[in-house]
Amino acid sequence: MKIRVLISLGIFAILCGPIQAQENNEQVYFTNGFKIGEITATSAILWTRLCSSKKPVPIKHQQKGAPFRSPINFDNNMPVYEMDGAVEGSFGQLRLEVRSKDTVINTPWEYVSEYRDFTFKQRITGLTSNTAYTLTIRGRKSPEAPIAEIQGGFTTAPLANEAVPVLFTSSTCQYFWSYDDPDRGFKIYDKMLELHPLFHCQTGDYVYYDKPGPMAYNVPLARHKWHAINSWPSLVNFYNNTPLYLQKDDHDLLKDDAMPTSSPFGELGFEDGQLIWNEQAPIMDKSYRTFRWGKDLQIWMVEGRDYRSDNKAPDGKDKSIWGKEQIEWFKNTVEASDATFKILSSPTPIVGPDRAKGKTDNHSNMSFKTEGDWLRQYLSEQKMFVINGDRHWQYVSVDPDTGLMEFSQGPSSDSHAQGWDPNDKRTEHRFLRVKGGFLAVKVYREKNIPQIEFLHYDVEGNIVNREVLGR
Repeated sequence: MKIRVLISLGIFAILCGPIQAQENNEQVYFTNGFKIGEITATSAILWTRLCSSKKPVPIKHQQKGAPFRSPINFDNNMPVYEMDGAVEGSFGQLRLEVRSKDTVINTPWEYVSEYRDFTFKQRITGLTSNTAYTLTIRGRKSPEAPIAEIQGGFTTAPLANEAVPVLFTSSTCQYFWSYDDPDRGFKIYDKMLELHPLFHCQTGDYVYYDKPGPMAYNVPLARHKWHAINSWPSLVNFYNNTPLYLQKDDHDLLKDDAMPTSSPFGELGFEDGQLIWNEQAPIMDKSYRTFRWGKDLQIWMVEGRDYRSDNKAPDGKDKSIWGKEQIEWFKNTVEASDATFKILSSPTPIVGPDRAKGKTDNHSNMSFKTEGDWLRQYLSEQKMFVINGDRHWQYVSVDPDTGLMEFSQGPSSDSHAQGWDPNDKRTEHRFLRVKGGFLAVKVYREKNIPQIEFLHYDVEGNIVNREVLGR
């Protein structure tokens, strides 16, 4: 019997690579943490992944200087399980326990599949509005195996008629190799967690398929990008305790300026990118959606890749980033809303200004001027604000023609900041800083008058700009 076990393990090692010595072969782990997505007053989506090792593969490569700090002499052809940050998945079962002060929800054990990269996603329903919950996830390889456990918490959204204070955070542009804390990953996540946000908006470029370390030329390499970024302890701690609304942008899907007509990136096609996104993101429905957080706040999250026209096609009334169906949905839902403050969360800029040379990818570029002009005017008429991702610098801009305000969070670390001259402060800029950080937004009432604050933070958690606006 012992001989058979040894032979089986030997064959397994040949087929799947070396077994990580310190791990219990019958144990599963939650090395990638979990994410609580799409929170509403009554539901949430839980995403997690079963892993076969307690920690990711250690970082072995040194980095180049900023910007981006890509790894030196990285071999893109090495086995994926040997790459820096690699976390192999594990077959097994999961179950959830969701508990408030007066209710408990338990789900049955369910298996994960290798075909879905050992990920697990489930919508939790029957929750109570504006209520704190603890979430415990248990995993095991088999009914007889030891049980692993991970825990976190969240608070559901208030009802649309409840005027309650809100604080949320927003970030963008995080390349694994641009980490600024070798033990924790990205400083901003620990600093954001200190603010106890009710939720977080991540506006895209969560991973970078087309940056080295590795270049994601196929599905296993693209999945590795998610495993590595999600294993940073600062991300695990933050997302275990902060609900997430995640948007995708070009680097999460394929390559720079990706669109449905883009050529493959190596063996990775546009449709592959869409499938991996749906597998790795805590979202189950359409990628354009809106959510309400009490009487005073509603946020719209739009899809900027799946429906767009060719970036380099001639501009005109039929050229679009959002597509007709999404535009119609957007107008209908915005005009039906009675929220005090309305925010558009966009993966790309609407106002800018953007770099003029060679940029054809967003509404602030001349290549989409017709739709951009309409959108800026419409958003201004609806008294909305814009939070945008994609830009590697922080700014507050005011469109000179419509007065529309846009807030760019900047990248998730200083070494990722680039693309704009810090001395080039235009008339549109109320604030400009070519550094990393994040954005926090507060909504509250002062003497029953609704107020909204937009606060830019640096990576150390210091406020570098504040805009206070009222209704």
